[in-house]
Amino acid sequence: MAPTTATKRLCVGLGSMLAAACAAPAQSAPDPATPAATTPPTVAAPAFSDDVEQLVALMTGSFSSRLQAQTDPSYFDIRLHMIPLWTDRDDARWLYVEQAVATAQDAPYRQRVYRVAALEDGTVESAVYTMVEPERFAFAWRDPSTLDALRFEDITRKDGCEVILRVVEPGHYSGSTGERSCKSELRGASYAHSQVTVTEGGVDSWDRGFDDAGQQVWGATQGGYEFRADDPQAPAVGAER
Repeated sequence: MAPTTATKRLCVGLGSMLAAACAAPAQSAPDPATPAATTPPTVAAPAFSDDVEQLVALMTGSFSSRLQAQTDPSYFDIRLHMIPLWTDRDDARWLYVEQAVATAQDAPYRQRVYRVAALEDGTVESAVYTMVEPERFAFAWRDPSTLDALRFEDITRKDGCEVILRVVEPGHYSGSTGERSCKSELRGASYAHSQVTVTEGGVDSWDRGFDDAGQQVWGATQGGYEFRADDPQAPAVGAER
């Protein structure tokens, strides 16, 4: 997708968003002494709350890392789109998520479904689901009616990869996956770890993969991707790379 310096940081996303191909120098893993989340927290009933509604509102829209790519060429200009899905369901808020390199928006490298729900302890869970034949729904952010054909049976939850978010202050959410709960085999990894911050300013996401020894084998090494609300048609940064 770009030269080696940029490829080192192309594992980008939100809530264990794993890119299709990337590698990075070894780096120490998050503190292994922190216990891993072995089972997802119990979802409260109802699964809606003011925090869920505000978080989903902040996550919905079109974003890019264009400004970050302009100041640091080791990051790609990534386009991120999140739109409401299954708005008639009463168990949670659902989002369709699509990501693509700005210079190749006709070939999204990641398509997921998120289930956002309140938990009994006051936190918010963003669970991640893969899709059967996701290419059928490419560009659904342009034409949401495409998602009318997506059935609940067509998605599979990635257990252990849910992001648990806490309210830092009104309009500011921060969280992560369990330290070793999200299994990954990408580039020799044993598990993946994601840190996510959502504010009125945008979405910051840092996804990394680690081997059994806790050494980083893929993902950005200096910090996460910074996604800011943007015009989907804005000129791509790095088209010359």
